[in-house]
Amino acid sequence: MVEVAQILAVSLPKTSESPQLLRIRHSMSHVLAMAVQKLFPSAQVTIGPWTETGFYYDFDNPEPFTEADLKAIKKEMARIIGRRLPLERIEVSRGEAERRIRAQNEPYKLEILAGLQEPITLYTLGETWWDLCAGPHVAHTGELNPKAFELESVAGAYWRGDETKAQLQRIYGTAWETPEQLAEYQRRKQEALRRDHRRLGTDLDLFSIEDEAGAGLVFWHPRGARMRLLIEDFWRQAHFDDGYELLYTPHVADIELWRTSGHLDFYAESMFGPMQVDERQFQLKPMNCPFHVLTYASRLRSYRELPIRWAELGTVYRYERPGVMHGLMRVRGFTQDDAHVFCLPEQIGDEILRVLNLTERILSTFDFRSYEINLSTRPEKSIGDDAVWDLATRGLIEALERKGWPYKIDEGGGAFYGPKIDLKIEDAIGRLWQCSTIQLDFNLPERFDLEYVAADGTRQRPIMIHRAIFGSLERFFGIMTENYAGDFPFWLAPEQIRLLPVTDEVLPYAQDLQQQLLKAGVRASLDQSGERLGKLIRNGEQMKIPVLGVIGAREAEEGSVSLRSRRDGDLGHCTVSQLLQLASAASSQRQSGLGLVA
Repeated sequence: MVEVAQILAVSLPKTSESPQLLRIRHSMSHVLAMAVQKLFPSAQVTIGPWTETGFYYDFDNPEPFTEADLKAIKKEMARIIGRRLPLERIEVSRGEAERRIRAQNEPYKLEILAGLQEPITLYTLGETWWDLCAGPHVAHTGELNPKAFELESVAGAYWRGDETKAQLQRIYGTAWETPEQLAEYQRRKQEALRRDHRRLGTDLDLFSIEDEAGAGLVFWHPRGARMRLLIEDFWRQAHFDDGYELLYTPHVADIELWRTSGHLDFYAESMFGPMQVDERQFQLKPMNCPFHVLTYASRLRSYRELPIRWAELGTVYRYERPGVMHGLMRVRGFTQDDAHVFCLPEQIGDEILRVLNLTERILSTFDFRSYEINLSTRPEKSIGDDAVWDLATRGLIEALERKGWPYKIDEGGGAFYGPKIDLKIEDAIGRLWQCSTIQLDFNLPERFDLEYVAADGTRQRPIMIHRAIFGSLERFFGIMTENYAGDFPFWLAPEQIRLLPVTDEVLPYAQDLQQQLLKAGVRASLDQSGERLGKLIRNGEQMKIPVLGVIGAREAEEGSVSLRSRRDGDLGHCTVSQLLQLASAASSQRQSGLGLVA
């Protein structure tokens, strides 16, 4: 449901901003559970919270719920709403709650009860149905609009999110204050489905995730790989232009490295298990940071060398639970656009501002220009003393204020080793996606005893800045695909121009033109299927090719091509030399189209 929550980032009210909407959704979850248990008496209830877009309830039912069952449940929910049943809060003793639960034979509620502190509160719905709950709820079901809710789907869910425990059935629903809000939500949901990168990845033959290889591992197909190369090349050049150098580091290391870095203490649950090699334990890397630290420590540095800026497109591996993986957005093997800056204390503000400027340059190239900035402060589970954290936090604030970007404070949201700036990008339909992060770190230089020779000859610790702009190439690629709805700009499209010969007689001319385009660096293809022109055009449009070049007898005779743009429609005729010039300029300037006016 993550992507569903994100489709309502702009114009619709959020549960967190509307107390009444929270009460409606929480109450709807109870109405759902009551309806299910009336229609399916053997179904046992577990938990049923509200969400940012609605509500859900988990059930242990002997048989799987079907689409027909959902329709019947919705109908029963409407009946319950129409009865204007009261929802009342009752405080009971632990013993009374246990007696009630055992009388109903609800073992999951017993486990929930064991984790509750007194006072124990119940909410009744009518005279007979009740559940352990802290609220809040509406006063009676008459406050719920029977035309402003919908049951959306059924999915599997493990009890307590633990795959070793019972598998339950989760019924998802959405609820709003008005039918108009429901209609707008459904419209936005359909738009998000149209843009779903998983479907587009298949339709446009960009990537796949193959079950035989294991979940969460991405296979880049030629078209997607070409796009990834374009993104990487742009990223590398942008970093060279900004004073970075590149690193390449290993994929595994002795497990002691991760013990020194602290990852085994703070991140072990997200790491794959170690492997035994030559009587030593090696660990797949979940982070690139310790490798960059070791590179810094390979020789003694002088203050004159700082700042040092190192960047790497480093592939890392993290264990994600089966239920949370989602297309390219959450995978087990991915490439971080990682960079680390080692600098002097007095260089912190300038270096962070420099990172913010580079971030803006790179993201805006992919048409992301609206951001939400969060400054995340010290979490409860952290290391380091207060003075170090205060210095780090002040450095981030100074850079944000010099940049002039408004920001919010995320109390306790920092990494265990330092505060951070998180940047969310807004896409074409108003969703916010976590992307870039900048983290100040005094911890790793201390743990690895990093030093530089200061101007006075003493040994001092450098400041370390962690930084990623895309976050990961895989996730950014998914976000970008949904932002463009697969209709990529000309400079980025895996296939920029597709030539469509109308007859076999013009095929030699079309083949020669394709070779000229390829030699000039234009990603051009030639459709030799022999289909009718209408079908050739439809096929090109389905693959979202930016420009189609129709070649008939006239074009072959004149040495021209008739162009059709996805974005701008009919572009008219142009000569081969004009086409080469336009395509080259559009690619080098990273334009959306050719810029040719018919």
